[in-house]
Amino acid sequence: PTLPLTQSAMLRSQPCVNINTVLRYTSSTSVRHQRPVNTRSVIKRSGVNASTSPMTDASFLQSLELNEDRFVSLLRNLIGEAEYLQNTGVGTAYVPQEDRAIKHVLEVLAPHRKENGGPLEIDHVTYAEGRGNLIIKYPGTGSSEDVLSFVGSHLDVVPANPDVWKVDPFSLTVDGDKLYGRGTTDCLGHVALMTTLFSQLAELKPELKTTLTCVFIASEEASGPGIGVDGLVAEGRLDHCKPGPVIWVDCADSQPCIGTAGAITWHLTANGHRFHSGLPHKGINAIEMGMEAVSRIQQKFYESFPACEKEREYKFITPSTMKPTQVKCAPGGLNQIPPEATISGDIRLTPFYDVAALKACIEAEVAAINADIESLPVRGPCSKYVIRPEDGEPIVGHLKLEWGDHLLTGIACDLTSPAFKLMCDSIKDVKGVAEPYSLTGSLPLVHDMQSEGFDIQLIGFGLMSTYHADNEYCSLNDMKDAARILATLIAKFDLR
Repeated sequence: PTLPLTQSAMLRSQPCVNINTVLRYTSSTSVRHQRPVNTRSVIKRSGVNASTSPMTDASFLQSLELNEDRFVSLLRNLIGEAEYLQNTGVGTAYVPQEDRAIKHVLEVLAPHRKENGGPLEIDHVTYAEGRGNLIIKYPGTGSSEDVLSFVGSHLDVVPANPDVWKVDPFSLTVDGDKLYGRGTTDCLGHVALMTTLFSQLAELKPELKTTLTCVFIASEEASGPGIGVDGLVAEGRLDHCKPGPVIWVDCADSQPCIGTAGAITWHLTANGHRFHSGLPHKGINAIEMGMEAVSRIQQKFYESFPACEKEREYKFITPSTMKPTQVKCAPGGLNQIPPEATISGDIRLTPFYDVAALKACIEAEVAAINADIESLPVRGPCSKYVIRPEDGEPIVGHLKLEWGDHLLTGIACDLTSPAFKLMCDSIKDVKGVAEPYSLTGSLPLVHDMQSEGFDIQLIGFGLMSTYHADNEYCSLNDMKDAARILATLIAKFDLR
């Protein structure tokens, strides 16, 4: 149970409380349903004022439970701002104002700020007007090496169309265990969770050797270079986090995500020759040429970047893949051979392959096809990629490859990190089982931080099934479990 925070007596005037006795667990055989004995009555009888008196041992945190009313109230305020947090990129229709969310976070944390007599050190860092980041620190007593950080919970959301939702996406709807609204899973639910957790830490004041840092970031959902965590890293604002693990709180399903894939977009344009479809031998069909070229490039891709043992070790659901996802061609009639077609798609590359090597491989294959365009298979007796008129120069089909602006690099978490084992142990304590997974979805920013020397570990407590979806929701019970998992992780890390 959440500890009472307004007892009148001070600790110094009362007998000592044996924290280890307070934390006895019931004998339930179900790990998930184990709960500490009711500390409220024990603390109350002892006259401890939990709002001013520090707890003596980090192990006390393993009994912490989420302040549900505070969490839901803050989440309601955050979802109420979601209409102004939608993000499709700088210069587009939706540019978020993350400070609208930060305002509500700061209201919750205000009584616990250092300048107001509390333990929390808070830094509001802004690189673009109205688009702030928030760094929250709970100082420990240890050295600069004793640090544990929670980063990645972001203040922007993907757009939502109210016309296709069954509830208002920009206000919180509570339906039993389900909390509906844009951002409940990704990622305002995590912002509310971490804010509530740090406010409770500030009230309980456990004496930790570990310095805890929580960072809420701007500009995660779409491009905004230098506005979010990339700006914080470049400016050295997170250097104090490097000696310890960084738990990136922006995944789903309450299990460790140990690997993600890179995402690379591509556009292959085939240039042919327009002619009447009744005389196909006089035209170069750009759609046919482009499709045959993509087939050959895919074959080269799968030969060069096959499934590997590391993917099995990291439990990737699929190996690296390359596939077309869109086709467009030059306007014209259905009775015309199309002179140009662009086939676009993406590549999902597991982190055990190098993006530069991938690009070089595909570029070389396109160059090889252009050098001998007639090596591509044709489709029927009249299909061709070179036309040789009797009275002129040959007309030769040609391919052009362009890489898209969207490029993310995958990450393989360090499975030897102490934080990984402790995170699994904490999840097992609360959920009964820890099941690490990897997927070929992609996360922005984490690879760059790992490359900068951060020990990145991934976790999240929303629902994968509702990520970026219409009628997005999270589970209140999952968020309550999340608070226990994170508090247990903090305790285990501090006592290791």
